[in-house]
Amino acid sequence: MRLATICAVLAAGAASAHEDIPDQYPQSELYDKPVEVIPHVWSAIGATAPPTYENAGHNNNLSFVVTGDGVVVINGGASARLAAALHDEIRAVTDQPVKLVIDENGQGHAMLGNSYWAGLGVDILAHEDAIAVFEKDGDFLLQGMRGYNRDRAEGTTVAVPNLSFSDSYTVEMGDVTLEVLHLGPAHDPGDTQVWIPQWGIVIAGDIAFHERMPPIFAETCTSCWIETFDGPFTDLGATWVIPGHGHPTSMAQVTRYTSDYLKDIRAKIGAHIDEGGDLASAYYVDQSRWAHLDTFEELATKNAGRVFEEMEWE
Repeated sequence: MRLATICAVLAAGAASAHEDIPDQYPQSELYDKPVEVIPHVWSAIGATAPPTYENAGHNNNLSFVVTGDGVVVINGGASARLAAALHDEIRAVTDQPVKLVIDENGQGHAMLGNSYWAGLGVDILAHEDAIAVFEKDGDFLLQGMRGYNRDRAEGTTVAVPNLSFSDSYTVEMGDVTLEVLHLGPAHDPGDTQVWIPQWGIVIAGDIAFHERMPPIFAETCTSCWIETFDGPFTDLGATWVIPGHGHPTSMAQVTRYTSDYLKDIRAKIGAHIDEGGDLASAYYVDQSRWAHLDTFEELATKNAGRVFEEMEWE
């Protein structure tokens, strides 16, 4: 492995991210140029801020694996133009064709770029629950993306993945075996992890965070997320982790900022409930330990309220 490159990437991941960092790659619609995390595995690291016109919706990680007999892309991207920009970077790395796209969940920045890949005849794979979400919400997600992305939304349509799986799906391509996994409920329905055991790397998707605060949705089961994270996800024994957002890092780092965060907010809300606290005051439980994370201002109070609503009836 290229130790110097790996150490540099991990060092970048250990530093605090900032929402006000400008576009890192202005000549492209990508927020940043793809980097080779380990040999053959590349990732274009997105902004850790909400999607905007300036970042073209590239606020998640768009990764790809060069297998020797084709390229596997992880995440369709937030738009057709963003997917095309990623494809330009892939072509600069290899002349191997893109043969498969894997969407890590049913959110817009994972799936709206599918229309570009589908137009090229590329197979697109996602978990059945993520597909169900995208079938239901795809038009709404598209309209939202058009709202912030304006002309950069040009050419994007709703393209539902043509391949699905329930628990796992094995991809054998070239010299690489990729295990596409749904390890259990976590951040979002159909959360998907791509595990490459021969290289010790997991492209984790939104089960794992470390530079931005994990968002908790109304339908999120935080106790389930902790169980999935501390159990089958940790049991993979990954050396390298490419999270859904933020720089590649280690299991220790994503554990600290995902599982430990979820346990902390549940402990704070649990104590608040035991003391007779209500929803209105639950928003203000102390989360200062996590205030350095990106999107803290946008998410901290929302997360507290959603955990209160979840735990009130546990």
